[in-house]
Order: sequence, then C-alpha cells, then structure tokens
Amino acid sequence: MYNKVYDKIKKYIKENLWFVISLIAIILLFTIELPYQVETPGGFISLNDRIKVEGQETTSGEFGMAYVSMIKGNIPFILFSYINNDWDVIKKDKLTYDNESLKEMTLRERLNLNEAISNATISAYNLAGKDVKIKKQMICVAYNDNENSDLKVGDIILKINDVSINTLKDIQDYIQTLDINDIVNVNVLRDNKEITVTSTLKEYENSKKMGVSIIYNYELETNPNIEINSKSNESGPSGGLMMALGIYDKLTSSNLTKGDKIIGTGTIDNEGNVGEIGGVKYKLIGAVKSRAKIFLCPKENYEEAITIAKERNYDIIIKSVETLSDAINYLKGR
Repeated sequence: MYNKVYDKIKKYIKENLWFVISLIAIILLFTIELPYQVETPGGFISLNDRIKVEGQETTSGEFGMAYVSMIKGNIPFILFSYINNDWDVIKKDKLTYDNESLKEMTLRERLNLNEAISNATISAYNLAGKDVKIKKQMICVAYNDNENSDLKVGDIILKINDVSINTLKDIQDYIQTLDINDIVNVNVLRDNKEITVTSTLKEYENSKKMGVSIIYNYELETNPNIEINSKSNESGPSGGLMMALGIYDKLTSSNLTKGDKIIGTGTIDNEGNVGEIGGVKYKLIGAVKSRAKIFLCPKENYEEAITIAKERNYDIIIKSVETLSDAINYLKGR
C-alpha cells in the first residue's frame, strides 16, 4: 500500500515538476524571515468602547489612538517596500536596545502601555476635579543592561539588601552608599512569587548604578470607577494623550468630539504633559485613511506631520498640543 502511495506521489511530482518547484519557492519566500521589520501605515483604535466610566454613556463622535503596523521582514514584503513609499524597512536591532530580545522589548512596551493608562487616568481625573488615588506604586524593571545582574524585564523591585524600595530615588540614594562591584541582593516579585536575585553595581557616566531602567506601574482607586480595556497585542506609551481625552470627555460629559472623528497620538505623564512619539508619518496616513477630521500630535512631531500633509494634499486638520489642557481647550473652542 505504501509503495503505491509513494509511486503516485513520485509520478505527480514528475508530471508537475515546475509547479512543485514554484510552490516550494513561494512558500520559502514567505516563510524565510530576514533580520528586518517593515513599518506600514496603521489605522486607529476607537476608544468609545474601550473606556467605561461608571454612570457615563458614550457620546456622539469618536476618539481614536493612531498606531503603526509592523510586518515581518519576509522577502516579498521587503521587495514591495521599494515600490511603495508608505512602507519602510527597518533593521530589527533598531527596534531593541543593546542585548535586548524582541520578547523583552515587547514586554517593556507593554509596561509602557500600562504606565500610559495610569498617567492618562491620573491627569484626566485631576483636570476633571474627580477623585483618583494611587493605591500601590510598583517599580518594574523595563530593561537590563548589566550582564552581571539576574534581574529580568517585568520584575517588581521590593527591597535591596533588605532596604525597602518605594521610588526610583530610593534606589539611587541607597546605591550611592555602596561601592562599585558590590553585589546586592534584590527582592523582586516575579510571576507573582517573591524571590531574591543578585546584581553587581557598575559605573555608568561617573555614577554607581545597577544597570537597569525602571518604569512605574500603578494600582489606582478612582471615583467614579473606570475600566480601560486593551488587547494583548497592543503596547507602547503613544496612546496616552488620546486615552486621557477620552477619559476626561466621559467624566465631564463635555462632548469634545462634537460628533467628529478625532484621531491622535502622544505620550502623557501624570501631570498632563504631552511628549514626542515615533512614526508620525504612518499614524497620520492611517488617520487620513480612517477619515478623521482632526489629527492631534505633540509639538515635536508637528512640522513633520504638516510637511507630509502638504506634500500629499491631505484634507485634515493637524493640531499640535503640549498638554492635555491644550487639547481640551482647543476642542472646546473650535
């Protein structure tokens, strides 16, 4: 039986040799991954149903976060980027820090998203005159540049040599009492378990450090209650401004959109300051394709966005903002 099946397969391959070769070649072209990624225009993530404030209903219009799409660097996509001005090839090592894996980068960007959600909530509640309190502040490892450290991205730092740590300043102040090459014991929360790891102090720019970058994540208590949903494949801090606008709009029933689709981008801190982002070209293109009336962006990205809009004759209003208050005042006054 097996011989008959083998003979049939062999006969089919002989009779359709070039088809089989072509099929294998096509499969290889799309499966062989090169050390590149392709950046392309994204779309937008609607915040209407992502942000739920107790007792508040969705108003007319729509707030949306612009995003950049990333495609794996397969040969056909890389070749297509040479004839499509909206696609750009970037080396994978440009996406990550030194000695950082793509998995670690993805986790770091997820931590950035969590921080952005908290900052958006704090800044919007404060500006709306609503109650928001930080119940718990977590000091998370976002990047480890020390080969002599057992700390991992996502670790929550609790203590160093049994000294309680609550802020980045606590870490800096304590480490300055030690010496270069000292080995410290670090109590961390990893995968919901408290463990102790070690890290050797190094000298960075004439200062003693553990060689890790820190991101704050928070547990908040709010009144009214709020729920902000995100998907597992979403990450990064650049949606902070638009989330803050969406939260403020629902808290105050301001109807800032006035029935329009407003898409934008920009980081935000817990005081409402808006910061620069990357990929404004792709985000603006995505906003135009999504038929947004207004595109909001940080002042640092404004000139690039205006230049692209003029070159392509885009029919969209581009407004730069430096703070959450700037964005709110503009939308109220138009």
